[in-house]
Amino acid sequence: MNVFAFDIETVPDVAGGRRLHGLDGLDDHDAAEALLAMRREETGSDFLRLPLHRVVVISVAALIGDRFTVFSLGEGGDDEARLIDRFFDGIERYVPRLISWNGGGFDLPVLHYRALMHGLSAPRYWETGATDRDFRFNNYHNRFHDRHTDLMDVLAGYSGRAVAPLDQVATLCGLPGKLGMSGADVRHQIDAGHFAAVRDYCEHDVLNTYLLWLRFRRLRGELDATDYDRECARVREALTEADKPHLEQFLNAWTG
Repeated sequence: MNVFAFDIETVPDVAGGRRLHGLDGLDDHDAAEALLAMRREETGSDFLRLPLHRVVVISVAALIGDRFTVFSLGEGGDDEARLIDRFFDGIERYVPRLISWNGGGFDLPVLHYRALMHGLSAPRYWETGATDRDFRFNNYHNRFHDRHTDLMDVLAGYSGRAVAPLDQVATLCGLPGKLGMSGADVRHQIDAGHFAAVRDYCEHDVLNTYLLWLRFRRLRGELDATDYDRECARVREALTEADKPHLEQFLNAWTG
């Protein structure tokens, strides 16, 4: 079984904002501020509509065969279309089980809109059984199938009233949770040229998500105690061998 626990980080799409709202006279910073201000006036929150989120990094904690690895698409300033195309190309190639935290409510819809805008193609991802019968009863888009498991949605019993933040659930389970950043910091870090900090933050999130998925598999009886310990050991070994400061930081904070 191939598995991709994934997460995206985004910033306001100022080019799209200029197109929609005639902000041509403003630089990128002021155009972003104008978009956020309009959204606050409209809803009381500056959380932009999903098509106006420009993807700057996609991180994946991946189990491919028996090899676990963590990687990110994006090196700062990369073309957004290329990032998204590479993500869907990975799905085309490995046909993984996708694992997310609120991926059904945010990450995947953002990727849908942005892929549509860039004219990309992702036939395997959109397969629902027309050409492959295996996808008829288990595809990436049915909420109750597990080819994509949105852990936040599943654990909340598909009730918006019962959802909880990744950081809190991970921390309660003895996982590191957030380590020094939050989603609110992403835009300012990108504007300051600190892409590596955003990438590291996103990789921490996918590690928390993957490890919570292992716990979920234990909860539903797919793994016994020995299996669970073995899978956690696989992750620890991979992070140790990677020899990267932010992954070492994650390891040191992992107590559960």
